[in-house]
Amino acid sequence: MEDNGSKSSPMGILFLVVLIDMLGFTIVIPFLTYFVQDLASAEGIMDIGKRDLWVGVVISCYSLAQFIFTPILGSLSDNYGRRPIIILGLISNSIFFIVFGLSQSLTMALVARFLAGAGNGNIAVARAYIGDISQPNEISRRMGLIGAAFGLGFMIGPFIGGLLSDPATSIGGIFDTSFWSKYPYLLPCIFSSILSLISLLLAIIWLPESLPKKSRKNQLESPLKELRSISDNLINVLKFPQISTLIFANFLFMFGFSMMHGTFILFTAMEIENGGLGFTEMQNGWVFAFIGVIGVIIQGGLIGKLTDRFSMKSLMIFGTLLCGLGIASLPYVPPNTSWLIFLGAAALAIGNALFSPTQSSMLTFATTDSGYELGAVMGAQEGYSALARIIGPLLAAYIWSETVEGIGLWTYHTCFRVAGLIFILALILQMKIKVDSQFKGSM
Repeated sequence: MEDNGSKSSPMGILFLVVLIDMLGFTIVIPFLTYFVQDLASAEGIMDIGKRDLWVGVVISCYSLAQFIFTPILGSLSDNYGRRPIIILGLISNSIFFIVFGLSQSLTMALVARFLAGAGNGNIAVARAYIGDISQPNEISRRMGLIGAAFGLGFMIGPFIGGLLSDPATSIGGIFDTSFWSKYPYLLPCIFSSILSLISLLLAIIWLPESLPKKSRKNQLESPLKELRSISDNLINVLKFPQISTLIFANFLFMFGFSMMHGTFILFTAMEIENGGLGFTEMQNGWVFAFIGVIGVIIQGGLIGKLTDRFSMKSLMIFGTLLCGLGIASLPYVPPNTSWLIFLGAAALAIGNALFSPTQSSMLTFATTDSGYELGAVMGAQEGYSALARIIGPLLAAYIWSETVEGIGLWTYHTCFRVAGLIFILALILQMKIKVDSQFKGSM
């Protein structure tokens, strides 16, 4: 473990790395749906259902790449050091943000998002870097700093994405040209790329290597062996009932939550005459920024006070209930009172902010009690969460594509109802969790 007297510098650079990784994921949220719809229409896909199905495919491919490449990048960092892998991820960000913004076909957009997700698998490497440079009593606080980067990225990323989208129309002036009309979503991608380049420069100059050569592995594991190891770990955690119940509750929560990622904007962007809200990219950016602000307020300051007063299980269950109700209620917002979307958004934001830290804390206590390795359990939870983020948007987009022009019970409301049912399943699982004394009190 290095102690070079300049710990604040590495932590500052790591904070930027994770923040920019999160910006890369969230800055596209307000405009990705519009972008993919435009590309699909340009390729002659005029059927609304088939066109919108591509939205889920493009969203899921990013998470799929992270799922595949996170263990590979982690293994590479164990062999060659953390610094070169972090730098590689920043280079990837800088390139593939631009490639995505310049995409003129669905295939190009799909490849760009997949490769961006592959590069963004280096968040796990950043966590390993913290473990290398930190004393045991410092790890929790420093991991919290990384969590703050996540929250900040989710708060400002969608806002920037919405603000800079279609600058020829929304900003005008020097952007009112044929070039920016042809590439309406390039500007937010350029902004992200510039941030990534700045972070890359800072990393090259000031980020020292955290893993000494003597501590590195002598043999590089094959990617297939790494994926097999993940699969084995996903199965092994099922041996412990309390642990597996908590992990599957989290899987179902993430499944339902990720169904909202694509279909939320499919609904808000839909024409008012068809039942949607007719929102622009900027309006959607405001909604997601609002969600991010609530998350930062609760997880950054209120969650500790709440866990002093209420049990973790109660907060987890209440968070699940609130988030499920918020998501299921979204498509019922009337166009003439579209501001009510902020009520549903607040419910899902508060619910998510209550669920995530309390579930993670309960899983930590349950793992400690069982004597199982905490790293393996948390790794398994991340694996199941990644699967949920892959399957959720795909399922939601498929249901949407099959029901968007339907009538009766099978309408564009259906995928939100299905998400609500998934949250009910998560609630049922959480009711089965036994509450021990360590699940009460402050985190």
